[in-house]
Amino acid sequence: MTPLERRASFSLASIFALRMLGLFLILPVFAIEAAHYPGGDDTAMVGFTMGIYGLTQACLLFLYGWASDRLGRKRVIVFGLLLFAAGSAIAALAPTLTWLAIGRAVQGAGAVSAAVTALLADLTRDQVRTKSMALVGGSIGLMFAVSLVAAPALAAWGGLVGIFTLTATLALLGIAAIVWWVPPEPLQHKQQAKGRVVDVLRLPALLRLNFGVFVLHAVQLAMWLALPAMLLEAGLARAQHWHVYLPAVLGSFVVMGGSLFQLEKRGHLRGVFLLSIGLLALVQLTLWWLVGQQPGVVVLGALLFVFFYGFNVLEASQPSMVSRLAPASVRGSAIGVYNTLQSLGFFAGGLVGGWVMKHGDASALFLGCAALMLVWLVLAWPMQAVAGGVKAVPANAA
Repeated sequence: MTPLERRASFSLASIFALRMLGLFLILPVFAIEAAHYPGGDDTAMVGFTMGIYGLTQACLLFLYGWASDRLGRKRVIVFGLLLFAAGSAIAALAPTLTWLAIGRAVQGAGAVSAAVTALLADLTRDQVRTKSMALVGGSIGLMFAVSLVAAPALAAWGGLVGIFTLTATLALLGIAAIVWWVPPEPLQHKQQAKGRVVDVLRLPALLRLNFGVFVLHAVQLAMWLALPAMLLEAGLARAQHWHVYLPAVLGSFVVMGGSLFQLEKRGHLRGVFLLSIGLLALVQLTLWWLVGQQPGVVVLGALLFVFFYGFNVLEASQPSMVSRLAPASVRGSAIGVYNTLQSLGFFAGGLVGGWVMKHGDASALFLGCAALMLVWLVLAWPMQAVAGGVKAVPANAA
């Protein structure tokens, strides 16, 4: 990478990291802490409150991406981070689960992911973009690991009030980073040739990636409605869950960093891409089989390591593919559509996962997650390797 590309990658990764830390801090503790609010005994409502962030984000992500193509990336990012901070403040002051859901919804309205990713694509060359996206993915994964360690302590100290107060502060720090650290935008968006948004919706490769990110994040969120309980059944106290999470996350990053980029250079990105989807399906099937058998902590930790490896590979490679396949004039819109499906998956995972846990059990949840992953694997299989990424076969050959 050039010095400018390194600066862009690290600065934009820091913005993702600050924002995602605020989101991830609630995942390990939300289902337990929400029970202290009026209405918190309804698991379906708890799942809805977790996932509504994804719904409001999905409604606005495309608009943010479209606006960033025309008004400039940085303006859109600052506006979105201000909304995210406001939603965090509402959630911190929430007296009931309903107000907590409202705060989460406003948080989701700060849908800056598409604009941030588009700006990163603007500031990096194709041949180093997967590394840049992996750095963003790595920062997200690192924040997830930090949240697993910090969330129980923060929840014990200040509950969800303290966590959401910290989230608002982190969003404001993100604004400072975008103003003073991120390099200037290379494009004059108002003078740029305008592409047709419909072109984004006609590319088979983009449609496959959009479906894939929906499934990936639906499964990611849904499994956290059941996995903490399995760790408790294995004899691991809630405050010690990070003893499993942290090694699994960090170990998966080490393995991904030592394999993904070398395999991509050698033209094996398609293989590692499909393998990662298959690994996630295998993890869900194994968890389904283990429900009721009280698996040990070591077994669950090993499954989490495999899950995080596959998840991190897909998180690093898919946005890079989208940015390469989309025409430059609608890159923000294409990433907006991609992130919209990502957020819809987040919402669907919380809503449907909560409903399944209320009316069924963890076994049904993991089986449903496995089925989704297998459907994605079948749809992704026709993708072909190309220089710097993958593409879908022509429609008449698929």
